[in-house]
Amino acid sequence: MKTTRRDFIKTVAIPMVAAPFVLPSKVWAAPPSNNIVMGFVGMGTQSRGLLGGFLHRCKVVAVCDVDTTRRTDAQEKVNKHYKNSDCKAYVDYRELMAMKDVNAVCIATPDHWHAAVTLAALKSGKDVYCEKPLTWCLQEAIDVIKAVDENKRVLQTGSMQRSMREFRVAAELVQNGCIGKISHVVCSFGSPPKPCDLKEEEMEKGLDWNMWLGPAPMRPYSSVLSPRGIHGHFPAWRNYREYGTGGVGDWGAHHLDIAQWGLGMDDSGPVEVCMTGKDGTLVYANGIKVFHKGGFGVHFFGSDGEVMVNRGKFKVIVKGQTIASNVDNDKTSCEAETIKAEKALLKDAKIKLYDSRNHQEDFVKCVIARTKPVTSEQIGGRTAICCHLLNQLYYNNKPFKWDPAKFAFAGGTGDPSWLTRQAPRDWAKK
Repeated sequence: MKTTRRDFIKTVAIPMVAAPFVLPSKVWAAPPSNNIVMGFVGMGTQSRGLLGGFLHRCKVVAVCDVDTTRRTDAQEKVNKHYKNSDCKAYVDYRELMAMKDVNAVCIATPDHWHAAVTLAALKSGKDVYCEKPLTWCLQEAIDVIKAVDENKRVLQTGSMQRSMREFRVAAELVQNGCIGKISHVVCSFGSPPKPCDLKEEEMEKGLDWNMWLGPAPMRPYSSVLSPRGIHGHFPAWRNYREYGTGGVGDWGAHHLDIAQWGLGMDDSGPVEVCMTGKDGTLVYANGIKVFHKGGFGVHFFGSDGEVMVNRGKFKVIVKGQTIASNVDNDKTSCEAETIKAEKALLKDAKIKLYDSRNHQEDFVKCVIARTKPVTSEQIGGRTAICCHLLNQLYYNNKPFKWDPAKFAFAGGTGDPSWLTRQAPRDWAKK
């Protein structure tokens, strides 16, 4: 991450005021189901992996995508797996939501569609697995958090690092005080998104461009935003504010999630957002600061040591001694070093965190048991809020305070218009 992210700081005007609400403290209950029938919305690169995993755990009966080639490819994969021709294929997600036999959906659309599809699924009585960041803006996160409990549904956010051993162990080490009192955390991820300035391209037949844009402003087609057909990369729509949340919402949704976990802030969040030099900073009520800058994935600093964690990389230092590490050491593995740290420092730990070994399997188990999964709407929503707060800092270049209990700006700072997008386009009218 370079300081070029500050080039993207611009003012955004989004008029809308959100009323705070109080979430119930109890875990709700609903009739269990051992027959999970799923539909998929968004059949791009990320969804192909998700589909492969869920085909072996659930019954997939429908797919939805605005691109004919991707939609047909996914439909054929489902039919091939089940050796039949029963899979439905839709352009409009609302047709999938109307399917009475579907009780769960997997959503892997661009960010600007996450909330609309999720809310439609929840209101139609379906459980949801939605990719991260859970929403495109602050208000959407608030709405989704509220809607899950209102509709008595199960939601899993696709922040799968919580189902990786190294991240759970890192968070347990921090929460159990193994490196002393935490002073600050450094999270390394990319830049905020910039306004879309792509040139118009001629579009081939087979893509519903109006539907792809949805609530975002109308603009000419660009293959950068939605490459046609089957492709192996992750499209760059995430780099543009109208559709994505930039590197802040992409990798920030992963690493800030682990920072929240380690700090024990899953049901809360920062109270102040400001710049520390060139670094966006989240400040918590206990004085701990989370800095957005280059570094080692997620790096916790304590009075007695440090915990460093990234995918496949793990290091723990206590009082100057390296307890476990596979960083710059190819003679060991991340798993071996996390196990070593567990045995050395967490044998008699008082705090044991949610132990999920597979993110999709965890969702399935929770749908059956009617319990909250490892990255429920409360967790995924509040992590998304952290990302959105940082983006608003960069967009507006103004520090502000935040009330995580009321989901509102505090102390006369911030602007309620930052909560959501300005006058969403009526995409239903072509």
